[in-house]
Amino acid sequence: MSEATTADEQLRLFIERIERLEEEKKGISDDIRDVYNESKSQGYDPKIMRQIVRLRKMPVHDRKEMEAILDVYKSALGLE
Repeated sequence: MSEATTADEQLRLFIERIERLEEEKKGISDDIRDVYNESKSQGYDPKIMRQIVRLRKMPVHDRKEMEAILDVYKSALGLE
């Protein structure tokens, strides 16, 4: 097998792996959407739930800093 053929085969394998992973990602995204829809049917607010998921991913320090800045901005705009 020549070097070009080996490189071509390797490239094809990488592309096929990416395609499989993209399909899995789509399936997982669909599953997540279904959970949000199910929660909505139970009376929960998916928009707020998404914000909570985002906040839980953040390190505590970053979240506290963001909340403090948000409080300053809200106060400056008279929202509190």
